[in-house]
Amino acid sequence: MATDWLGSIVSINCGESLGVYQGRVSAVDQVSQTISLTRPFHNGVKCLVPEVTFRAGDITELKILEIPGPGDNRQCGDLPQTEMGIPGVGCQVGPSQNGTGKALKKPMSSSAPQSIPRRTDTKNQDIIISPQQQCSKSYMDRHVETLTQSKGFRRRHNSWSSSSRHPNQVTPKKSGLKNGQMKSKDDECFGDDIDEIPDTDFDFEGNLALFDKAAVFEEIETYERRSGTRSRGTPNEKPARYRHDENILESEPIVYRRIVVPQNANKEFCTDSGLVVPSVSYELHKKLLAVAEKHGLTLERRLEMTGVCASQMALSLLGGPNRLNPKNVHQRPTVALLCGPHVKGAQGISCGRHLSNHDVHVILFLPNFVKMLESITNELNLFSKTQGQQVSNVKDLPDSPVDLVINCLDCHENAFLRDQPWYKAVVDWANQNRAPVLSIDPPISEMEQGIDAKWSLALGLPLPLGERAGRVYLCDIGIPQKVFQEVGINYHSPFGCKFVIPLHST
Repeated sequence: MATDWLGSIVSINCGESLGVYQGRVSAVDQVSQTISLTRPFHNGVKCLVPEVTFRAGDITELKILEIPGPGDNRQCGDLPQTEMGIPGVGCQVGPSQNGTGKALKKPMSSSAPQSIPRRTDTKNQDIIISPQQQCSKSYMDRHVETLTQSKGFRRRHNSWSSSSRHPNQVTPKKSGLKNGQMKSKDDECFGDDIDEIPDTDFDFEGNLALFDKAAVFEEIETYERRSGTRSRGTPNEKPARYRHDENILESEPIVYRRIVVPQNANKEFCTDSGLVVPSVSYELHKKLLAVAEKHGLTLERRLEMTGVCASQMALSLLGGPNRLNPKNVHQRPTVALLCGPHVKGAQGISCGRHLSNHDVHVILFLPNFVKMLESITNELNLFSKTQGQQVSNVKDLPDSPVDLVINCLDCHENAFLRDQPWYKAVVDWANQNRAPVLSIDPPISEMEQGIDAKWSLALGLPLPLGERAGRVYLCDIGIPQKVFQEVGINYHSPFGCKFVIPLHST
């Protein structure tokens, strides 16, 4: 009975200590209770020894994977690929032990194997491709993906390509010395035995578990620390990341306080880049303008510069290019300009002239006075040449909300104007119109304002403005740096490439 199992492919489980063995039964000894397997595989890996023997006491489980029929026990024995625990791939198997027989398993190729003559590379001899060779070809095609993990994949893959072509392909005939040299080179490059090809799937998870990343990184870090090289970082370290506006190269530290006033500032502001801009008192600001006027920055130049900067800010608040373009003539914005009879009012009139030149509908309110300042008279003369509208009565102001109100009513010195009936009427109209208010050069926080502003525009250097001034902006009116130094201010321009910049309270 023991001889009936010779040639069978079995799987023997010897427990956790020895593992699982697979192979073909070569000998069974009933006296010593042993079984021998030829060409064995241990846990899916081919053993280095050609044969192993097991005792009955070491076997915990035995599975029969293939039982060859009478006379067929070596039909597939010449193919080492079939001894991997996958029985009968592409081979016909005889009747099983129970006599019912096994079904015929077809090879993996699309067509049945045929005996087609094929010429060799070096001799003009015809060879026949047997069904067993076709079986080997199909099995190798199935395990190409597995074999790519081995070190010699490129060499072995080329060997398969040369030895396992389709049966209908004919190898070109080679002859002569040149072909002989090529034959020796082919043998040197592709001459590996096909028995060396592993027949098991590569265990990615098992090999990955053998790699201790923490130990490797610790070893690298220790080596670099000893050698003095720069550390590459550990898995717990995150590389430094920079924003799009940060400089990677090391440079001199940025001095954020580049404007120093001779006296302690009551309030400080900062720009978007973090530069500190201190506020100045009204007396120092007035002295600064007087020194600049002595050096040639006349009142007319200052009015023009203030009007340009204020109009640019107002155009931006009105929508900029999204609204002010030739295609949106029907959406022409309306601005109510409230001015008093002083220099601050002349600045507002200059701003209204520039806004009107940019197709903005400007309604200028200025009370009637018998005698006006020369600067106001000159600005009114220029404003009258535009399409802007001038009114002196509050009733002539629009009843519907306007797009923007520009407040130039308040003055730093003439506080008595706030007691005038026209001033109170205009303040009531502005508060009821519910339009956003832009205040140009507003007074300091100690002076009470009648109209709450959403934005305020300071000239040169800001005054200590209060909360009712809204968000503070600063404009450049063209005062040279040496003029600042003459009044005791260490000044460096915070404007950069702009003429109007926002300020933030610190």
